[in-house]
Order: sequence, then C-alpha cells, then structure tokens
Amino acid sequence: MEYQHIRTELADNILTVTLNRPDRMNAFTLRMKDELVHVFGEADRDNQVRAVVVTGAGRAFCAGMEMQPEDGGHVFGYDDAEGEEPPLDTIRDSGGEVSLAIFHCRKPVIGALNGAAVGVGITMTLPMDFRLAAEGAKIGFVFTQRGLTPEACSTWFLPRAVGMQKALEWVYSGDIFLAEEGLEAGLFRSLHGKEEVLDAALALARKLIAKSSPVSVALAKQMLWRNPTFDHPMQAHAVESRMIYRANEFWDGKDGFTAFLEKRDPVFDTDLNHVPAEFNFWPEPPLK
Repeated sequence: MEYQHIRTELADNILTVTLNRPDRMNAFTLRMKDELVHVFGEADRDNQVRAVVVTGAGRAFCAGMEMQPEDGGHVFGYDDAEGEEPPLDTIRDSGGEVSLAIFHCRKPVIGALNGAAVGVGITMTLPMDFRLAAEGAKIGFVFTQRGLTPEACSTWFLPRAVGMQKALEWVYSGDIFLAEEGLEAGLFRSLHGKEEVLDAALALARKLIAKSSPVSVALAKQMLWRNPTFDHPMQAHAVESRMIYRANEFWDGKDGFTAFLEKRDPVFDTDLNHVPAEFNFWPEPPLK
C-alpha cells in the first residue's frame, strides 16, 4: 500500500509510524484509517518489527477527525441514511477499526504524543501499550460537546486505563485538559519536552525488546490484555498453564533455561508466524 497520510521508518527492529498531515495538525481521515489498519497488520506479520512507535509530524499528534474531507464526502465515511438504518455490518466506526488493528498487533505499541491529541486523536491511542506525551499537550474526549458519542472502542479501553470516575468526568464534560492531568490519572506513562517525546518512546521500545523473546512478548501481550476480562482466575490459570507448556516445549523457552544454566545469551529464533495468532481462549465475537 502506498502511504499518503502516514510515513514509516524501520530501524533497529523498531517501526516508527508518523501521522503525516502537519498542515492539518494530522487530522484523522478515512485514508489515514486505511493506512494505519494496513501498517499494523503488516507490522504484526513482519519478524523484523519488534516494536511500533506512533507519533505525529509537526506541532500536534492528531487534532481529531478531519471535518473538511478533501473529496467532499461524509465526514465519517458513510452515506447519510434516509428512512431505515442500513445494516450494522455496513456501518463501521473508522477509529474503532484502527483501535482493533492495534489491539490485534502482537508487537508492543508505544504512542509518542508530541502535541495535542483530541477526539479520535486520543481514543485511537488507548489500545497502545504505553503512551508518552509532551508536557502541556492539550487532550480532550470532546464528543459530547459535538453532540456525538465516544468511539474507537474507547468505552472499553478508557475505564481500564484511568478508572471509571475519571473516564466519566472526561467524557461527560468533553473538556480539554492538559497532559499533566492525564499523567496523574494514569493515561500517560510519562511526560517529556515536546522535542524529546519521540526519543523517549524509542528508548522505551529498545528497553522492551533488548533481551526478550519476540514470541514471549507477543503471547504475554495477549494474555495481559485479554485475561483480566475473565470471570474467574481459573480461566487465566488454564491459559497460563497451556501457554507456558507450549513456550517451553515448542517455542523460545526451549533454549531459555539452557542458556541460563550455561551462562550465555539465549537463542530466540522461533518464527512468530509459526505461532497461532488466535487461540480458543479468546474467541473473537462477531460484529452484531
């Protein structure tokens, strides 16, 4: 796919994805949605990619949905309905498609929010494993002030990140707040000078992948995101029991303990594409 609204760079096994509409404060477009969905699918399959960092070009991270589409079409990408609503399978929230693509990517994903992040500009970062932000950056879940409702799966992710009380306050009011408030609430891992955010995110990515098994990280990511939704810890026990057995017998764990005993670096050479991307522990529900 030829990217027009994002750009990418792969260096040292870290894929940097840059939202690249600086003249529009990287406002989110349907073209950008397609490109982000594509790039996260490719990153998931590419063994050369160990981590993904997402940032913005220019002075903002993402100012939200582009309200003046270049093609003059509907802002949200669907035709204005007349009469009965169209079937649900023809209506997809574009931010949600990006969030699900990030959620399905088995590599660590880090947001480097170099400036303002509003609307979909902040909600699409919620499935990322870490968010670093620029000091003083303006953040806003502004939907109610536009007569809209939250999107991008944010009603699932946001309360998990900051707790229900803070999520309700931010969403009900729709007010803009500063990154410092987001840090205090747990929305951000850390704050940095505007020119330092990307470097800090890349440093974190290097730390995450320096000594770890790609397969172990990919599996742990799925377990940590998905297992907390189980009804009972026994279900997590079942998943963990099967995973650690498979990892030890068939994947990178085969050399992990041996290398430790022999006082050498382990050889982690399992092709992630040979590890199932889906397990029956977490069946994907249909859209209905």
